[in-house]
Amino acid sequence: MDSELDKEAPNVVTEPGFRHLLANGYQAEVVCKAEAYRKASVWYGEWIVRVINDQQTIEKVLVTSPRRVGTIDEVKVRTFKTINGLVSFMHEMGLSHLDVPFQRGGRSRQSLPVDSKDTRDS
Repeated sequence: MDSELDKEAPNVVTEPGFRHLLANGYQAEVVCKAEAYRKASVWYGEWIVRVINDQQTIEKVLVTSPRRVGTIDEVKVRTFKTINGLVSFMHEMGLSHLDVPFQRGGRSRQSLPVDSKDTRDS
């Protein structure tokens, strides 16, 4: 059964699509949704990630994989609550460095290294 997700919410992308778009020249944008704070040696906050094309005409928010709830595919924005979680995810996507905004509303963009290969599993 095909998902109606693309028809209903064309402004979202799941992890495989995110990985594909990054490998094809899109940029990842980290958006701080809640002020970061340090507790012991861990930084907490709330960050979401978007993928944006060079012309800034296409923007998609990273979401969790769709989950079937009755007859509806439910999606949730993927939220990172610690910098460790965010950094781990972005590293898995192939990024060689990460600039993380600490203040609510802050944004930063990252691209895959120029010499990187497609990071999808073979």
